[in-house]
Amino acid sequence: MRKSRFTESQILAILGEGEAGLAVAEVCRKHGISSATYYQWKSKYAGMSANELKRVKELEAENSRLKRMYADLALENPAIKDVLSRKLQRRQPSVVQWRAWCLSTASLAAKLVRSWGSRGRRCTNPRWIGRPRMRQ
Repeated sequence: MRKSRFTESQILAILGEGEAGLAVAEVCRKHGISSATYYQWKSKYAGMSANELKRVKELEAENSRLKRMYADLALENPAIKDVLSRKLQRRQPSVVQWRAWCLSTASLAAKLVRSWGSRGRRCTNPRWIGRPRMRQ
């Protein structure tokens, strides 16, 4: 977008001249602008002071910053959910799978419990390494 030749304070001064009673055609000729530009400025800046205009610009800048932050988060959120769901699906066996595994290894589990004794030592059996674990 092309930058204006006039600052906001200059635009407010030009509009002030028009409101003071000068003819619109004369104000436009004096400052080298078209009447369409004058009326566009009037619709945009009508009744504003310099302080109000400054505040509006600050709010617009903050609004654009917040919109960018929201857009970034809106893109990151589904991606994070997708990654987490993949990790949970891969690592966590279903209850049905867990029960089937426990039933198939019941006799082995009994042997293991007997070998552990009352101390609860770790099993060194290679068949038990990497078994699925229940997660809560």
